[in-house]
Amino acid sequence: MKKLLILTISLVCLTCCDQAITKKYGGTTTITLEKGEKLVEATWKDDGNLWYLVEPMDSDYVPKTKVFKESSMYGVLEGKVIFVETK
Repeated sequence: MKKLLILTISLVCLTCCDQAITKKYGGTTTITLEKGEKLVEATWKDDGNLWYLVEPMDSDYVPKTKVFKESSMYGVLEGKVIFVETK
């Protein structure tokens, strides 16, 4: 029973903190923006929070998938955040 509780807590922590884990240890996080929003800019805060600026899409705008990548000096533990826009 104790192992199940530890596993459950670990899974909750991993899923609720995707962005911080991606920043610190690498990996990939996918964020689907609200319908009609397009990504303008993204940045990390020191504590691992991801901030991103969105704006409304123009009527003729074609939604895109945009990738915010980290390039580390040694090429290890690189993070990537994928932003998916939808109409």
